[in-house]
Amino acid sequence: MNPLCLAVSLVCVCGYSASLRGKKSLLKRLAYLVPMAALAIFISAAFNHAGVTSLLYLPSGNPLTLESILYGVASAAMLTAMLLWFSCYGAAMTSDKFIYLFGRIIPALSLVLSMSLRFVPKFKAQYAAAADGERALRGDASQGPILARLKRAAAILSIVVTWALDNAVETADSMKSRGYGLPHRSSFSIYRFEERDRYLMLWLTFCGLYITSGWLCGGFYFRYFPSVKWGAAGPFGLSFLLCYLALCLTPIILNVLEARKWTRLKSKA
Repeated sequence: MNPLCLAVSLVCVCGYSASLRGKKSLLKRLAYLVPMAALAIFISAAFNHAGVTSLLYLPSGNPLTLESILYGVASAAMLTAMLLWFSCYGAAMTSDKFIYLFGRIIPALSLVLSMSLRFVPKFKAQYAAAADGERALRGDASQGPILARLKRAAAILSIVVTWALDNAVETADSMKSRGYGLPHRSSFSIYRFEERDRYLMLWLTFCGLYITSGWLCGGFYFRYFPSVKWGAAGPFGLSFLLCYLALCLTPIILNVLEARKWTRLKSKA
């Protein structure tokens, strides 16, 4: 939980999320992530009393320490960055990409995982459609007596669950009839492993190994308790941090380059 690494990760993931989904989507996510982060800071400060720098004493007699607040801020930053990275992963890693990567190695598991990734957004869309239909037939489910509202909500949920089960059976029958999972089946994909993918894989492997070596050597060491202490800084420590920065900037650079290339191709058409 090095604060510089957390700051790099948080800034980069915000930039990537804005370039991938748009600024409005990022602000919408931050609208519930910021209160969650504030709650994490409050819990750490209220219940974690370790540390040597006492700022004041709570009514319970326990000290409020600077170290516990800093640890709460670091935990909140880590949680926010992690959730945003997973959000970007969900937007970039579509089901067809997942099946392309793992369809031949683990066909059954890749299909299950791909369906799981698609399930939540499709379930939400189907729930909205069922709610609109129910509203057109019987009125708004959020109005009226509580018993009537519960019955309408249960009816909508029953419709959506029935759709989900029927869709799962239909998908399984369709994939089975097409020979999915057979050892000698042929497959089609719009993706190809090109030279640029090879270079990118080498770059990511290098960054991963170099950052791991830095972690093993203590290049990212930072202590919060009992007192704040930074690891020994030096050229190697700076190189580890720069490598981590380059790794976090990689998806942003790729996304920006792809957007510029697409804009240039559209202008020529």
